[in-house]
Order: sequence, then C-alpha cells, then structure tokens
Amino acid sequence: MTTTTSTVGTGEDRRFDIEALPLRRPGRWIWAAVLLLFAAWVIQALWTNKNIDYSIVGKFMFNSEIIAGVGVTLVVTAISMIISTVLAVILAAMRLSSNPIAVAFSSFYVWLFRGTPLLVQIVIWGYFGLIFEKITLGIPFTDVVFWQVDTNSLLSAFVAGIIALTLNEAAYSAEIVRSGMLSVDSGQKEAAASLGMSPLETFVRILLPQAMRVIIPPLGNELISMIKNTSLLSLIAVMEVYTRATQISAQNLKQVELLIVVSIWYLIIVSLLSIPQHYLERYFGRGVERNAPVSTLQKAKDMTGAIAVQLGGGKKKGERRG
Repeated sequence: MTTTTSTVGTGEDRRFDIEALPLRRPGRWIWAAVLLLFAAWVIQALWTNKNIDYSIVGKFMFNSEIIAGVGVTLVVTAISMIISTVLAVILAAMRLSSNPIAVAFSSFYVWLFRGTPLLVQIVIWGYFGLIFEKITLGIPFTDVVFWQVDTNSLLSAFVAGIIALTLNEAAYSAEIVRSGMLSVDSGQKEAAASLGMSPLETFVRILLPQAMRVIIPPLGNELISMIKNTSLLSLIAVMEVYTRATQISAQNLKQVELLIVVSIWYLIIVSLLSIPQHYLERYFGRGVERNAPVSTLQKAKDMTGAIAVQLGGGKKKGERRG
C-alpha cells in the first residue's frame, strides 16, 4: 500500500491524515487482456466459419415448429418442477420424522432415483406399457377390479416424460430441502413445541420459511438442470424443442445450425428464469445482508467503478492528491 498526505486548506491541520491507495496489480489486467483476446478469437472463428450457415439460424430461430417446441419444454419443466418440489418437501419431512417406516421409505426413494440414470428412467416410463399392459384399481391380492385402463392410452409420451422428470427431480430436491431444514437452529423447533405447535405446524410455519434462504439457490440450479434435461425426452418422442429441431435437421441436413438455434433458446429461457430466482433469494435472504445476492447489473456497475478507480490511479472522481 502507498500513502500520501493531504494539505487541503479546510481550516484544520490535515498534515497527518493518511489516504490509503490500492496497490496496482498489473497481472490482473494482463490476464484480463488474454481472456478478452481469447474470447474475441473464438467469436471470430465461429462467425467467419464457412461451414456454418447463419442465415439458416436466423430463418429457424422463430420457426413455428421451434416455438411450439419451446412451449412444450416450458410446460413440461413447469409441471415437473412444481410437483417435484411438493414431493421433495414431503420426502424431506418424512426423512426428518421420528417414524422409522417413513424414514426408510424416503431413504429408499432417494437412493433408487438418484442411483439410476435419468436416461434409463425416461425409457422405462416411456415403455411402461411393455411391463404392465393394463393399469387396474381394485382390492389388493384379490381378483376384484373396480377400474381398468390400457397403459399406453393412459401414459402418453408427454405424461410419461413428466412422470420421469418429476420423480427423478424429487429425489434430488428432497436432499436440498432436508439440508435447508437442518440449517435451522434446533432451538426453533423446541420453542415451537413449547408453544404447543404440532410437528406439522412447526414444519410448515417455522422451519420451512427459515430454510428457504438455504433451499432457493440450489433449487434454482435444479430448475436449470430440469430445463436442459427435457432434451432427453426426445428418446420417447416428446415434441419439445430439441426433438423438433432434430426432425427439421433430418429434412434439411442442417444439424449444426439447428443445434445453435436450440442452444440459443435454452440460454434465453435460463437467463429469464434467473431473474425471479435472484429476487426470491433476496426476499428470503432479507435480514442477512452479508449473504444477500448481488444482481448481474450491480456486479457490472461495481466492476465498472473498480476499473475507473484503477485507471484514475486509485482516486475517486472529484478527489485531488495533496
């Protein structure tokens, strides 16, 4: 650090005032320049690549079939995420309960769906009719049947895809919710019990609201993963955006261009969904300022201010050296 003395005539003796200036770190700027050059080289290499027809990208970016696929992707993601979150809360509550059967069931569920690949689960649900030809409702262990339906007519590809994503996501989200619950001080639970609150009421009104600050960030990451995992539903012919793009590219043989279109749409969706996640984190993190998330715009503003300070020799605007 370097120091300077200020002798501004303000009527006070400022001769011994110390002004701390940040040390110059040229290495940071060298690495920043290298990264910028590398990024520019990658962009230039892609933009001037003659093997990529960007006119096709622009043509199919807002194609009606692609837009329809984006809609299916959003619907599947929304339904699966909402149901899986509810299931995750239930599973987490069972895992934390004092009932050994509930603990064993939730532990087995998490073990099963986290331990097998999502790809395999999607295929199993997509071809569930090969395992059970009919779905029946009746008295167990007897021949009494109240209701019966053909499996393939009930479990369409769309429904099978939602079930596969929901059940898989619930297993991961259950552990996130459980970790959030464990982050709440145990004294909160004891205080609620002393007030006569039931375990369920304590869970819903005391533990869960406080745990949301810990739950929201990783759950947001799970939502992003869910959006991208919808592309796996192409195996069972769910008409989401990747499946639509694959069908189009099979006709015009423009696989790379259509993959770029799909990637751009995924980036748009993820970017838009990051906005409500940020505000949810701020809402549930209020009162804990040091952990409050900073928006991307604020980060850019802070970085711009830091660059201005560095270029100004460590002096803020309006300040003078003594």
